[in-house]
Amino acid sequence: MKVNLNQAQFVRSAARPGDFPRDRLPQVVFAGRSNVGKSSVINRLLNRKNLARVGAAPGKTTHINYYLIDGQFYLIDLPGYGYAKVSKQERDRWGRLIEAWFADTSLMTLGILVVDARHKPTADDRTMSDFFQATGKSYTVVVNKLDKLKKSEVQPNLGQIAQVLELPQSVPVIPFSAQKGEGRQKLLDQILNHVANWRGECVL
Repeated sequence: MKVNLNQAQFVRSAARPGDFPRDRLPQVVFAGRSNVGKSSVINRLLNRKNLARVGAAPGKTTHINYYLIDGQFYLIDLPGYGYAKVSKQERDRWGRLIEAWFADTSLMTLGILVVDARHKPTADDRTMSDFFQATGKSYTVVVNKLDKLKKSEVQPNLGQIAQVLELPQSVPVIPFSAQKGEGRQKLLDQILNHVANWRGECVL
């Protein structure tokens, strides 16, 4: 399918369930720890420097941010989790907002879980992976910050991530570097194939 990635725009920052778009367009949602580089992954995917808001400090994404791509589908940036310097009240608010989003099964069509290539997944990563699995929808694990690893570390770390998250064989794992662009085309192809298949199913 043809998509003009230059036609990407920030359209909404949702603070409550009533703000969630429900216009039947595919919704591709990105989740991950506050310092894992979700926004950087989105920017690299679209070849934009600052469409998704990248903060100097983790925890800048405090609402659910929606980016409309060529009028055909949304990329969605969930608030990051696991950042200790945010108040408990604020973390709880984020948690309720994310839970409300996942509770509406009509929203997500594809999930993208971003984890850090350098570290063993955290309990929060595992919880988010379980959230994705529970939806019954397709999801992918993007292993960001690949450029921070030695070549000899890549495969062992990927194996550890898959093991800790207890990923089914059906869940793709994409090594990625938001800094250098490695993995971009593979992730982009997967998203575009998903959108094309989703549109075909809707026509049927």
